[in-house]
Amino acid sequence: MARQALKIFSLAAATSSVYLYGNKYLDPNDFGIIRVGRAIATTAVITYDYLISLRGVPHGSEEYDYVKSQVHLRSAERLRDLCCANRGTFIKVGQHLGALDYLLPEEYTYTLKVLHSQAPQSSMQEIKQVIQEDLGKEIKELFVSFEDTPLGAASLAQVHKAVLQDGRTVAVKVQHPKVQAQSSKDILLMEVLLLIVKQIFPDFEFMWLVEEAKKNLPLELDFLNEGRNGNAEQVAHMLKHFDFLKLSRNLGKLYSEMIFVNGFVHCDPHPGNVLVKKCPVTGKAHIILLDHGLYQVLTEKFRLDYCRLWQSLIKADMKQVQKYSQRLGAGDLYPLFACMLTARSWASVSRGIDRSPVTANEDVEIRTNAAAYLPQITQLLNNVPRQMLLLLKTNDLLRGIESALHTRASASSFLNMSRCCIRAISRYQRSRTDPLYRKAQISFTEALSLWQINLYELYLRLKGSQLGNWVIALLSWMHRSLY
Repeated sequence: MARQALKIFSLAAATSSVYLYGNKYLDPNDFGIIRVGRAIATTAVITYDYLISLRGVPHGSEEYDYVKSQVHLRSAERLRDLCCANRGTFIKVGQHLGALDYLLPEEYTYTLKVLHSQAPQSSMQEIKQVIQEDLGKEIKELFVSFEDTPLGAASLAQVHKAVLQDGRTVAVKVQHPKVQAQSSKDILLMEVLLLIVKQIFPDFEFMWLVEEAKKNLPLELDFLNEGRNGNAEQVAHMLKHFDFLKLSRNLGKLYSEMIFVNGFVHCDPHPGNVLVKKCPVTGKAHIILLDHGLYQVLTEKFRLDYCRLWQSLIKADMKQVQKYSQRLGAGDLYPLFACMLTARSWASVSRGIDRSPVTANEDVEIRTNAAAYLPQITQLLNNVPRQMLLLLKTNDLLRGIESALHTRASASSFLNMSRCCIRAISRYQRSRTDPLYRKAQISFTEALSLWQINLYELYLRLKGSQLGNWVIALLSWMHRSLY
């Protein structure tokens, strides 16, 4: 009934589209009263569903778990429909929620993931209007050709292929109309609605999401700032020494380099922003990163603590895990923090996350715990540094790609992370040391550690190969013969 009412409301808005003032297209979705009314109605229906559906069902029973899962699913679908109807900022926030695997119930992340690939497109009429208003000229005055069908559409903009007057082929990124004007109002609306929901459900702590949107959306909407900052050029220079062959392993290597070594991180690596192109000359596959509007610059202190935390996680040094988790704001929730970072169970973290692959049972355990510990998770997200929120989102997006390619939690990814952590910490130590002998000592220790990792990686490759099995069998036979 509630969904039917929402659809009727949306249909009434859609059918009343009109043209005003010449060719200027006016969509009812642009009217504040419609956008606000739709958001309030959806929030009210979702809240009512949780209050009524779970009332009287014994907590902890199988029936409770089933009913709660169904409410999660209905609510996620309503939220998805709201995002698609209101577009712009709502889709961006919905995409963020859809990327929070192992932090939100699976019903939400699975349902909202479609927003990454099904963002609505602006019409050509709207695109012409935006270009005319922003650049003061019509498309035919700026371009020899301009393709009507976009190469891709995202939450805030879409990209068209065009040819400039001087013959250069370019990609033209055009912001969806009204997004910039609506974004601040949309964020305020979300903040008010979240505060109201928190009054009803005190454990509901998602204000961190609004704070992140306040901080990051203006940056993503400022295309001039994106161009002036030269993010694409900076990251290209930063990673110029990589010549990639396989996608997932080297995507992890690329992000380890950005996070641990450089502290300059592309924070929106969803599948629509990561392309793979075959080089016509070498035949190798190259990774192409798109959308350079959202980067996180990590402070040196945060970056080094994060490096040491990951080193501790890989070594299964629980004392150091506790120390550096707490330095990053986790407090007594450091076990939960470690599980969120690695997307592994506490048992796997304690044994060593590189010791065994993720099993189906462990996946179920993680998702079950994510739902059970949602209040603690939201408390943790409110306590950690803001830099950590984008890294958690980035981690989950990368894991999604790895899961799709069946390369998740491979030993090689942890070895690459270890290399980057060693290089980052050694570089920092050298920068804080004056005596040449001490610098040489740090460099020697760094080289030795990297050599040990290379040797271990070689051992793993041999162990997994037929030749390696023969060698191991031969050594075992020789050992038995001698002793």
